[in-house]
Amino acid sequence: MSSKSRFLQKLQSQQSGNTASENKGQADIAEFRRRMSELQKRADEWLAGTGGRTEHPSVSLVELLTGGRPFSMPGLVLHYDARCVKFIPIFLYGQGVTGCVDVTLCADGKSEPLCRLFMRTAEQADWTYTLAGMPTGRRRALNEDAFFEIIDSLLP
Repeated sequence: MSSKSRFLQKLQSQQSGNTASENKGQADIAEFRRRMSELQKRADEWLAGTGGRTEHPSVSLVELLTGGRPFSMPGLVLHYDARCVKFIPIFLYGQGVTGCVDVTLCADGKSEPLCRLFMRTAEQADWTYTLAGMPTGRRRALNEDAFFEIIDSLLP
C-alpha cells in the first residue's frame, strides 16, 4: 500500500469517527431536550392544585464537544408569590454526566443554589441529584417526594 493510500485511508477513518461523534452529540442533545420536556410536564402535574405556577423558558447552551454551535434547551421556573425556583440546563457533557441542570431559589433579590440534577450518569440512566454544597455527595434518584423536598424553600 502506498503512503498516499495509507494517508487517505487514515483520513477517511478519522472523518468517519467525527461523523459518529457528531451523531452521538445530536442524539444526546435530543435526549436532553426530551427529558427536560418530560420534567416540565411532571412538575406541572405534581404542582397541580398547589397555587404555584410554572413557566417554561428556552435556554441557549453551547457544547464544545458537539461542534461549539449553540442549541436551545427547555428550562423550568416554578413561581409562588414573589419567589421562584429555577431549573436551568447548564451543560450537556461534564463531570462524568450527560445533561446537568442547576436548581436555584430566587427570593428577596438573592439567588441560592439548591441542587444539581443529572440526566444520565455512568451509574444511573434516570434523573438524579446532589444537594448544593455537596457536589461529590451521593446522587439520589429524583422522584415526586425528592422534587418537593428540593422546592420546599419556595414557600416562605
